[in-house]
Amino acid sequence: MERPTWAPGEVDLERPSAARVYDYYLGGYHNLAVDREFAEQAMLAMPELPLIMRTNRAFLRRSVRHLVSQGVRQFLDLGSGIPTVGNVHEIAQAAAPESRVVYVDKDPVAVAHSQVMLEGNAGAGVLLADMRDVQSVLADEAVARLIDPAEPVGVLMFAVLHFVDTDKMARDTVRGYMAAVPSGSYLVVSHGTHEVVGERGKQVERLYTRTDNPFYPRNQAQVSALADGLELIEPGVVYLPSWRPDSPEEVEDHPEKSSTYAMVARKP
Repeated sequence: MERPTWAPGEVDLERPSAARVYDYYLGGYHNLAVDREFAEQAMLAMPELPLIMRTNRAFLRRSVRHLVSQGVRQFLDLGSGIPTVGNVHEIAQAAAPESRVVYVDKDPVAVAHSQVMLEGNAGAGVLLADMRDVQSVLADEAVARLIDPAEPVGVLMFAVLHFVDTDKMARDTVRGYMAAVPSGSYLVVSHGTHEVVGERGKQVERLYTRTDNPFYPRNQAQVSALADGLELIEPGVVYLPSWRPDSPEEVEDHPEKSSTYAMVARKP
């Protein structure tokens, strides 16, 4: 197939990308036919997938605003994905213009579009890296330029740890970043689960083995363990709509339909 102008040369046009599939779920345009075909197959098993992704973005907005209200002015967005409306720097800088954000993703399409979006924004940067390589990420020029290690940091992991294949690797990744930031820093996580959807979720999980990021859902106890040693912020580990909704109407009768846990935790 003809390579789109927005797809860097290293992008595999024949294999679905989890980042581009997510973009499609959100109604974006930076995806390929192979991504759209994959997403449609996944939605046959779980038609609610696009709604889940939008609910995750709503949690992103609420949690970033909360961190800003607590005085956090610098953010490390790990596995940030393809830019769409309501990115971290837009939310944080709208509330506190001095806020600084570093985006990290291993998908070349996500990074290329982030670079275009951030052009001229001195308070934001992006790097192409695998977030599991904690030391390389922390040593990058963008992090050194924008993140002051003496000030609290918001370490953001939205819908990304469920692409890490073992509990140990997920915990080690979280601990690596949280060990590097000072007291008063925060961890924000959203993480997929199959506790409610059962076999339908397993069908989606099997489909994701075809992408560049296989899917590894975790239960509430496993997600909670990622915050060991940190102080969980109320209401704790809950389904996405239940984490500090802006209004009661945002929480439907069955928030578990989001199939995604949300949590915010503070480093003491």
